[in-house]
Amino acid sequence: MVKILEMGYCCRRRSKMERSNASDNMVSHIVAAQQEGIRTVRSCNSCDFSSDPDVCICLVTWNMNGQVSYEDLAELVGSKRKFDLLVVGLQEAPQKSISRMLQATLAETHALLGKAIMQSVQLYVFGPKDSELDTKELKVDKQSVGGLGGLIGRKKGAVAIHINFRGIRMVFISCHLSAHAHNVEERNSQCRHISHSLFTKSKHWNPYAPPAQLTVWLGDLNYRLQGIDNRPARKLIRKDLHKMLIGKDQLLQEAERGEIFSGYCEGTLKFKPTYKYDVGSSDYDTSHKVRVPSWTDRILFKIEDADKVKAILRSYESVDAIESSDHKPVKAHLCLKLNPNQDQ
Repeated sequence: MVKILEMGYCCRRRSKMERSNASDNMVSHIVAAQQEGIRTVRSCNSCDFSSDPDVCICLVTWNMNGQVSYEDLAELVGSKRKFDLLVVGLQEAPQKSISRMLQATLAETHALLGKAIMQSVQLYVFGPKDSELDTKELKVDKQSVGGLGGLIGRKKGAVAIHINFRGIRMVFISCHLSAHAHNVEERNSQCRHISHSLFTKSKHWNPYAPPAQLTVWLGDLNYRLQGIDNRPARKLIRKDLHKMLIGKDQLLQEAERGEIFSGYCEGTLKFKPTYKYDVGSSDYDTSHKVRVPSWTDRILFKIEDADKVKAILRSYESVDAIESSDHKPVKAHLCLKLNPNQDQ
């Protein structure tokens, strides 16, 4: 079952009882959270706040398949940059300096605030020029999940950036999880390991620091379609009926079982599955493997407490014009608003 919320809002609102009796209710709260799953959010064209949002974020994830060009990066970030922060998560990034290429592409409007790199898994956060005073508490971390992928330039694991921007504490995580349809439990385990390990093993880690108010996972999570063969899946996609495949999505199934991403939100999967394409085209895989198309590339977000921060999802889409990889990039536009009547 897919849970759908109206008007782009997504939050985890803590009740008065939870806030005042957190320790007494810990067990029941954990059980309830495990059954929550990923909530699907409809995007809306405007920020339905009473005043301007405090922060608008453009989120991008792309498995680059080891290829890059200035033209693709320009297409990826766009020319109408109606956002404050740009967060770019990359997987299978080539050895070229993506950082310099992105900075050159964004030179007129944005500057690099932070980056986290673990071989081919990379993450960049850009903010408006002269926004240094808005930026505090910037920290980076990384977590490998093993395997031999690093030897062939396809490292598995995650990199993360923690940042306080305009008074909102945020964590962004770019990840690349294990491939192949049958490795569902392995991906689940990697998600949990990454989640429990990031920012907790540093000598500077403060266990009493307030949690992030926004957490975003973006990347090639590699969850596939399950319970449908290649031919009927492609037939539905050709007829623009790919929404009928959402119930076959492993990520949503595993979240519904309480295995991963409890309390997270995701936009509606209106776009076609983003993997696997023939490089240089928008045709699905014609190799001898003929893989079943899947939504491997995702952006998930979680608001810790809607009493303090409200979020509206403006858009969630794939960038089909880019054809240099066997994956299509995915973008989301998220706007945040602080509640000035709540303590931070």
